[in-house]
Amino acid sequence: MVVRVALALLAAGVLFAQQPAESDLQTGIALTRQSQFQQAIPHFLAARGHVVDEFAVEFNLALCYVGTRQFTQAIGILTRFDKAGRHAADVDNLLAQAYIGDHRQDAAWQAFQRSADASPANEKLYLLVSEACFDEGLYELGVRVLETGLRNLPDSPRLLFERGLLRSQLDQADLADRDFQTVRKLAPDTDIAYIAAAQQALLAGNVREAIRAAREGIRKGHSHYLLLTMLGEALLRDGATPATPAQFGESQSALERAVAQRPGYSSAHIALGRIYLAQQRTGDAITQLETGRQLDPRNRAVYAALATAWRQAGKSDKAREALAALAELNRQEAARIGSADGGHSGYVGGRSGPSDAAPH
Repeated sequence: MVVRVALALLAAGVLFAQQPAESDLQTGIALTRQSQFQQAIPHFLAARGHVVDEFAVEFNLALCYVGTRQFTQAIGILTRFDKAGRHAADVDNLLAQAYIGDHRQDAAWQAFQRSADASPANEKLYLLVSEACFDEGLYELGVRVLETGLRNLPDSPRLLFERGLLRSQLDQADLADRDFQTVRKLAPDTDIAYIAAAQQALLAGNVREAIRAAREGIRKGHSHYLLLTMLGEALLRDGATPATPAQFGESQSALERAVAQRPGYSSAHIALGRIYLAQQRTGDAITQLETGRQLDPRNRAVYAALATAWRQAGKSDKAREALAALAELNRQEAARIGSADGGHSGYVGGRSGPSDAAPH
């Protein structure tokens, strides 16, 4: 009897010791799902070595490192996993994203191929790697990834849409237009069809048609965050200001809905920050713009507005930091264009985080 009681107390003690770590794990996972990667990292570090599911800790920690552009740390974790384990496809896929962030294209391609071989019908795996390529300006590699996916899933509207986006960045306007047109034929009257239509219009320089397509899609109940963001940004591009309250209010409403629906989408935060900046809501503008920068630090669209917001807040040092970051990104882009064909046209989205994918 004494032994049984002692064992029961010991078991209870172990359980009690594990509870804080399990709580950290669950908190970290919840934050990761909200794309709050930096905030999640300390929870996963605290849970390391103290929970039953160590894979969940390590994989999610690696995901957060990718999400915060700490690619070397992510690679260090992911290369230790068993390449033949039951999570091999997911591990290799995230490893490919980390290598892409580190601009190690050969290693990224090899990891991607292992992932695709392990799970050839998993559409999301192709989307995640291609989106990482988009974010890093590795457009040709992204097209190769998607063409691999389309050999396995030839009628996937989402893969075709992503390929269209990448082709538009390679100045392959005709091929991009063909992909978007195919998306609309394969999935008529869906959210991705209206997003493709709006993208086609923007590629053609027809902002009014992009607004019309986005409005029609939203009116028919397709309130996808990309469609809402495209409408909000297109209205701003068309000249919406506080002096045109109907259009400006429509833009603000669309962008606020997009941010609420997908907090991890950087472009929606950046455009909404510009709205608040025009309304002299400096604090709100800084909050949105800094969130956008944290989610996608390579998105050059954020920095000029952020510098203006910090100047309005009386923080000239932070304004200079933002402009310096923009200058460095411009230098990198000029070097990239000088060494390879490519360009930017049409709608350029912003990273949602490693767990997000294209519209569906």
